[in-house]
Amino acid sequence: MKRPLLTVKEIVRITGMTTRSLHFYDKIGLFKPAQLTDKGYRLYDRSSLEKLQTILILKEMDFSLKEIADIVKLTREEQKQVLQEHRQTLSAKKQRLENIMTALDEYVLGSDVSTLHIFDHSSILPLKEQYANEAELIYGETEAFQAYDEAMANMSAEDKERTFSDFEEIFKRIVSCMGQEPSSAEVQQLIEEWKSILVQFMPCDAELLACIAHNYTYDARFNSYFNQFHEGAADFLYSAIMYNIRGANGS
Repeated sequence: MKRPLLTVKEIVRITGMTTRSLHFYDKIGLFKPAQLTDKGYRLYDRSSLEKLQTILILKEMDFSLKEIADIVKLTREEQKQVLQEHRQTLSAKKQRLENIMTALDEYVLGSDVSTLHIFDHSSILPLKEQYANEAELIYGETEAFQAYDEAMANMSAEDKERTFSDFEEIFKRIVSCMGQEPSSAEVQQLIEEWKSILVQFMPCDAELLACIAHNYTYDARFNSYFNQFHEGAADFLYSAIMYNIRGANGS
């Protein structure tokens, strides 16, 4: 029995693809009809249909049309190697998308941007590294920053994480006192504890402390970080630090 030839309309009905796509595949040489009628109508045999279904499968697997054109020329064994390599690429993409979705959820729930891991599988540096590089560019020539940089270089990753937790704990305790005046004894005691952590890394003169306080409230990133604990926390912290500086200067 002679194999029936299929028209464009029948191919579209079988596969669900569009006539426009079928014509485009023909134009670029990816999928040609088995033959043409006297009037120029495209006809396809069953082997053509099998090739088209392979093309559609590869397209759904996220291969480009150019890649597909190369793959369909390969032997089955050669195709297998290409597909295995492609799976590794897709796995990496999957991990990146999962990281993006996690970061998106955390950001929507109010997490500070510096804690997000959205750049973990990117050529872009993590935000904490960006902040460190920014600080080096701005303050790198100062004695305070050089002391800080040297101290951090000598710390282990565990010590750095512990120090960050210490800072966060102090910030949370200061925020819990927002019902008091920034000048209150309890708030000022906490500011002294905050300074005691700072002095492990850098000389804390009035100028540097004022600069830090200014960044806490006027830098949008710091402002967002502190305000995740309580709205207005950045301004409260600024006021408490500035009061501490004035008190230390006897004014």
